[in-house]
Amino acid sequence: MSRKRRIFDIDMPEDPPAPSPETFPAEKVSDQDTSRARRGPMATAISETASSARERQDIEARIRAENDALAHEHVRLKRLGLLVDLVPLDKIETHKLVRDRAKGPDMELAELKASIQELGLSNPIRVEAAGEGRFELIQGYRRLAAYRELLEETGDTERFGAIPAAVVAQGDTLDSLYRKMVDENLVRKDISFAEMAQLAVDYAADPGTPERDPDKVVARLFKSASYSKRSYIRSFIRFVKEIAPHLSYPTEVPRALGLALVARMDEVEGLPAAIGLALADMDNRSVQQELDVLRSFVKDGGDQKPAGRGSTPAGKSDTVGKAKTSFQFDRAEGRAKCTAASGRLEIRMDRDFTTVDRRKLEAAVRRLLDDLM
Repeated sequence: MSRKRRIFDIDMPEDPPAPSPETFPAEKVSDQDTSRARRGPMATAISETASSARERQDIEARIRAENDALAHEHVRLKRLGLLVDLVPLDKIETHKLVRDRAKGPDMELAELKASIQELGLSNPIRVEAAGEGRFELIQGYRRLAAYRELLEETGDTERFGAIPAAVVAQGDTLDSLYRKMVDENLVRKDISFAEMAQLAVDYAADPGTPERDPDKVVARLFKSASYSKRSYIRSFIRFVKEIAPHLSYPTEVPRALGLALVARMDEVEGLPAAIGLALADMDNRSVQQELDVLRSFVKDGGDQKPAGRGSTPAGKSDTVGKAKTSFQFDRAEGRAKCTAASGRLEIRMDRDFTTVDRRKLEAAVRRLLDDLM
């Protein structure tokens, strides 16, 4: 039995179907774009102006904070004396402190002036603001003196009319200022015991200081010095009070001689007056002549004639003979200063001896030693 095949009728359209509309993936639209789409140009401009103003305010706040920090640091450094400025010489006074420098010519000042002219000032002075544009010197008396002499000698106001100085505000007590001056000068090798003792005496006499006893002043001012050095200074207080007024060169008296004279005062009544009498007729005496007279009172028990070489009695140590001897004299080239001590002979003057031919210099030194020996 045969199977019948089914036939389905399909109606085919006569025209092709119309294309479907083109589509794209959906994107997320930001709120900002939406808001911009909603806001007008005026609203956008106002918003941008406000944002710029906030940024400027933030920048200005940071700048003010930095300036405040710099100002505080400036004040701190100035209070510590760590800021250096050029201060005119005619604005600096030297009345507040009594200096521990002896009055009279300073032989080492010529060396300092030469160094300043060649290299400049390596260590600024220290001054205190005194009001009305003026300053009081705290440290650096020799440096200031060197600048003043250089200004007078050269007339160069641009170079020497003002000096580098660390400026500190007022606030330190007079006692503290004295201490700072003393501590700075203790490192100097040329400061004498007579100068240090005189400073203690002047400090005690100053109505602005808290101590009236020079012996106690030594412990107060010279804390940085050794015990033995403070003891020597106390001994020299009696020297500067009773013997120094009769002398022309008290700062040239060596430590050993000064101590021996003070000890001799306990043994010989009226020793200072006797020394003054022995020097009364020696108006134009040299340093060496004055020292010879002082040594005669120590060696010979009050003999006013200078003791000769090798006159020390047997069995006694010649402690004074080991002391330093200094004298100075004028030459056509300038003033010369000679210092003699145990194992050392030194000549100083305003002359560069390195420019002298070595053979000539050696021959001159040999002749000098031949004459001395």
